Amino acid sequence: MSTEPRNIGAAPILVLGVGNQLLMDDGAGLELLRLVESQRAGIESVEFVDGGTQGLALLGVLDGRSHVLILDAISPRGDTPAPGTIHDIDASVTRATKSTSAHGSSVNELLGVARLMGSIPPEVRLVGIEPEVVRTGIGLSDAVRKAVPEAARVACERLDMMVTARSQSGTAARQRGSRCGIPD
Repeated sequence: MSTEPRNIGAAPILVLGVGNQLLMDDGAGLELLRLVESQRAGIESVEFVDGGTQGLALLGVLDGRSHVLILDAISPRGDTPAPGTIHDIDASVTRATKSTSAHGSSVNELLGVARLMGSIPPEVRLVGIEPEVVRTGIGLSDAVRKAVPEAARVACERLDMMVTARSQSGTAARQRGSRCGIPD
């Protein structure tokens, strides 16, 4: 574990798509990433990353972030499978999903290790679609494909809230600095 202080919030908001397009519905997170990026491209404080199946290799990309939005094919623990269901989960405080993919490791493992290392970002949201088919093949099942536009809308709303929160916290920090005699 690093003993160096982390400059939380210095890095842009991260929108991280994960999944494997060669395993049908496991590619839902990457499809969501493409849509969200096309709708929110140009926001300076946001970085879009295709994490594919990199798993724990993505630890470094989380470091220094104040806000992370992860897009994936997900199945909440204990729920009866409902393919095409959209989930919006606060992943900064809970183990929210079970692995439904052939990722090198699941989002839970990534966030769990980040938590152990003390590098979990303060706000982590997971937006995803419950998969129907996770097996070798190209393309999304009908249930997941039909859910993609609505899931992208939910993800864009979450991202907009993160951008607003980040700008408000930056304004508040600048105001505190000004009151302390620290220039902007």
